[in-house]
Amino acid sequence: MKDANQTDQLPDGCAVDTVEIARIERLIQAMPDDLLKLFSAQEIADAGSGPGQAASLAARFAAKEACLKLFPRETALNTIVAMDFSVVRDAYGAPHIAATPAAEIVMGRHLVGEIKISLTHTATSASAVALRVPKQITTSFGGRFIYKYLPYRRPVILENLNRVYGANVSQDQIKALAQAHYSHLLSLFKELIAFRFLSDARKKALVRVEGVPEMIEAFEAGRGILILTGHFGNFEVSTVAGIEHFPQVKGRIHFLRRPIKPKWLSDMLTRRFNQAGFGVVGRRGSLEEIVSTIEKGDAIVFPFDQFARKPEGIAVEFFGHAAGTYKSMAVIALATGAPVMPAASWREPDGTHVLKFWPALQPVLDDDVGAEITRNTRAYNEALELAIVRHPEQWWWVHRRWKDMKRKK
Repeated sequence: MKDANQTDQLPDGCAVDTVEIARIERLIQAMPDDLLKLFSAQEIADAGSGPGQAASLAARFAAKEACLKLFPRETALNTIVAMDFSVVRDAYGAPHIAATPAAEIVMGRHLVGEIKISLTHTATSASAVALRVPKQITTSFGGRFIYKYLPYRRPVILENLNRVYGANVSQDQIKALAQAHYSHLLSLFKELIAFRFLSDARKKALVRVEGVPEMIEAFEAGRGILILTGHFGNFEVSTVAGIEHFPQVKGRIHFLRRPIKPKWLSDMLTRRFNQAGFGVVGRRGSLEEIVSTIEKGDAIVFPFDQFARKPEGIAVEFFGHAAGTYKSMAVIALATGAPVMPAASWREPDGTHVLKFWPALQPVLDDDVGAEITRNTRAYNEALELAIVRHPEQWWWVHRRWKDMKRKK
């Protein structure tokens, strides 16, 4: 029997594709250098160079085409292409699909957790079957209770969820996501209260930090760091506990933030950050302080998922809709040369937390300064989209991210 607080995990979509092996043989003979336009280097290596190479590559291309068929609208719009999917094998030789960030965002907006595939071939053709497996959405009794009886900003949450997911999933799934988000908020509140009573050792054990070598390397480069993040998981807990895993940078990471309501909570969080070894920089009127901090080689943590009105904000796509987005991060990064490193945190099912830093984003260059700022800002939003769809219930859906840029607060 299906647990009442979980979505069904049976496949919700299937696609099949067949490719003639002779077609791939002709490609190998006539344009071998073009293989990298259709296959990853790992796929080419896995296919080998013997008599079975063409059949192996044909099966992989059929898998890519089958994956595209699972998302016909995004394929028609060229949001995803064949190279966004590749076939990898696990330690036992079983094939799996690896997705690029662009494909992962598309899968996430359909609440697809993974794509399962099966490959086969005859003497003349290769075929693949691709199955969409839904992402598991788990809610708690507390989350369902709050959704029904204490619906704090429920219309805002549902509006935001429908904006991102409504075209791709059912209203039952939207409701489950909203309930899961309330479950997350309840857990977050409990953690903030309990955290102050934990020992230092227990706090440190509560968080696993990934990407520390890349972070330390960025500090050692001496150009400063802009850490691109948002309201993911329990970022307050994961950062305060996570810094104990790399104490050598204490005092060199500064949070850019504006006061939140209620004031007692804002003051408590600021004190907690300061005691843990973080600096706090006010968001408004702080450009000179931010640049000075960067030029010292320190890091600024930039929450980038809040609405920004003109003139600080510009309209940039976020989940397919224009959203007021801060342009200052791109301006500072392009002016100082500081790398922009995405970071996010999330809660694992066992109640522990992960704080992860990803490698710095490659700057997008353009002869037009305005276009350069816009394109980089879009890249930052895309990095946030990827983090959100991986753990959708743990993002701050209560925030009005897509307000009218001209409307008063």
